[in-house]
Amino acid sequence: MRGHGLLKAMTPLFLSNDDLKEDLLRGEDREEIREIEDSGEVTTAFRELAGGWKWMVYVIGIAASIFHIWVNTIGVMPAIYRNAVHLGFIMVLAFFFYPMFKRAPHRGFRIDLFLALLACIVTLYILFFEEELHLERASVPIMRDYIFAAIAIVILLVGTQRAAGWIIPALSIIFLAYALFLGKYIPGAFHYRGVALGRLLYRMYLTDEGMFGIVCTVSSTYVYLFILFGAFLLKSGAGDFIIKLAQALTGRRVGGPAKIAVVSSGFMGSVSGSAVANTVATGSFTIPLMKRMGYRPHFAGGVEAAASTGGQLMPPIMGAGAFIMAQWTGIPYLKIIAVSVIPAIMYFLSVGFFVHIEALKLGMKPLSKEEIPNLKKVLKKGANFLIPVMLLVLLLIRGFTPTYAACVGILSIIVVSWFHKETRMGFVDIMDALYIGARNSVSTAAILICAGIIIGIVGITGVGVTFSGMVVDLSGGHLFWAIVLVMLASLVLGMGLPVTASYIFLAVLAAPALKQLGVSLLAAHMIIFWYSQDANVTPPVCLAAYSASGIAGSKPMETGLAAWKLAKGLYIIPFLFAYTPLLFEGPLHEVLITAISATLGLFAFTVAMEGYLLRKLFFWERGLVVLATIGLLWPHTTFRVLGFLIFGFIYMIQKMAASRHALRPVE
Repeated sequence: MRGHGLLKAMTPLFLSNDDLKEDLLRGEDREEIREIEDSGEVTTAFRELAGGWKWMVYVIGIAASIFHIWVNTIGVMPAIYRNAVHLGFIMVLAFFFYPMFKRAPHRGFRIDLFLALLACIVTLYILFFEEELHLERASVPIMRDYIFAAIAIVILLVGTQRAAGWIIPALSIIFLAYALFLGKYIPGAFHYRGVALGRLLYRMYLTDEGMFGIVCTVSSTYVYLFILFGAFLLKSGAGDFIIKLAQALTGRRVGGPAKIAVVSSGFMGSVSGSAVANTVATGSFTIPLMKRMGYRPHFAGGVEAAASTGGQLMPPIMGAGAFIMAQWTGIPYLKIIAVSVIPAIMYFLSVGFFVHIEALKLGMKPLSKEEIPNLKKVLKKGANFLIPVMLLVLLLIRGFTPTYAACVGILSIIVVSWFHKETRMGFVDIMDALYIGARNSVSTAAILICAGIIIGIVGITGVGVTFSGMVVDLSGGHLFWAIVLVMLASLVLGMGLPVTASYIFLAVLAAPALKQLGVSLLAAHMIIFWYSQDANVTPPVCLAAYSASGIAGSKPMETGLAAWKLAKGLYIIPFLFAYTPLLFEGPLHEVLITAISATLGLFAFTVAMEGYLLRKLFFWERGLVVLATIGLLWPHTTFRVLGFLIFGFIYMIQKMAASRHALRPVE
């Protein structure tokens, strides 16, 4: 997977209607290849079809979106049938979109057609024979079932490798091998005697334990519809409104361009749930502006990547992991997004603190009045785009399902787009949005469905219980060290796994250990969910940072390290989930006190790392700020008060010194 070439060509998500129609009307049967961002999960080679094939794939994409809207609203279909059709659409699109050979996309196209046909066949097999198996044959498989199950698993592994890289399929193969024979040769706690091949094929394909399990259900319902919601919102012109609103709100502040990146990424992330999509959408504007104002290219890219990563933490749409968490734990999705608001704001503030200190160090000035749009005019022209998001939240509060809320939200986007002539969505725009939503779902959905194999194997072998026991043993039964171990595991996984896969992997293996040590179910999964986000900013594979480096013209690894540094709130805040009532697991006044104290602690942490407040810190000042940071973040009132007093003391010293310097006569 490559990230630096991502911006050589922008994803069609940001193409105008005329651009897309012109592409669709080309009659030449040729193929192109380019590096694009698909869903925010991965960056991989993308095949561009033309002529009749392009029209066909366009229609398939539209049909996929219409099916998902239908089956999640008025349609009635058993879950395994819905998930099978979902798999069929995703795999067919994967084989059309992602070529076998990156540098020669025309090669292997006939093989891809054959694989797409097989994807259709294994889908139809479930629709036609699943009922026969369970009702007429009393769940006793025959050879034909095993053959189609094997074909389905191979198709899923190959399709996922095309759409999302080799790591998830490789892990799936390792887990399959572990269940079949590898476990016999592993001594100690992870020894497993093995399961028969026929039984494994049956449970992976013909039940709801494997590829059509809970994660596939999340993919075919919540995830697909919310990606579609984001596609409609951006297609309607909301992205331009979000950036202009961020300009109007933060442009007059010191370090304004970087703060625009932070705010716009927060707004954009609240509806897209994709770090790389945020980076591409907002970074194309904010990164050049930051560079022009004096920020170093790698820092500008790091700011955008770190801020965009926070987009998956910001309600109401928090990426696929939040939907999986809701389905997995039984905690209402509304509660998850409600308790996530304050921590998400704290994260964006933590990135903003780094931006502010850097601006002070470089002596930057705010943007000129001419560069800042008028807030009233921005709201007058684009406030209608806030209606679908507010309606979405209102429906969730009123108790409607997320899928119903997403479908109503999509309809409302079309309606509000007609408030202004230049944003009106016509028939072609709606079809484009349906197609874009389908295309943007492919890599995420492939990851989720393939991860179902891993989850199924964990359930069959009991390896999750074994792993959790090891975490408890290694931590010595201490919660702090258990969280550190989970953080380190996420750091390692983040170097190779996309965000959602990292969350699933850790949730299966580590959440029981955290619960065993006294953490609530909600806090355990939120800790893991937050740590999984570092896949976007963890070198050597950090897709959001690599995307930003492409825009900034900086070195990918240097940008990744800058983003990793700026995203330190991602590692600190989850500790508060375990030791404080920040997730509204206590009285409201304690939640607010914790939020205020911890936010000041994050600022003190930034000052300590940068060695700068109003001026460069002396060594002893820096030491005191470190103590203040610990005190402000410590879950005890006495330590918080001491931390506040220490930090206030350092601030007053620097403020007085700055005042004396300002009063000193110029010689």
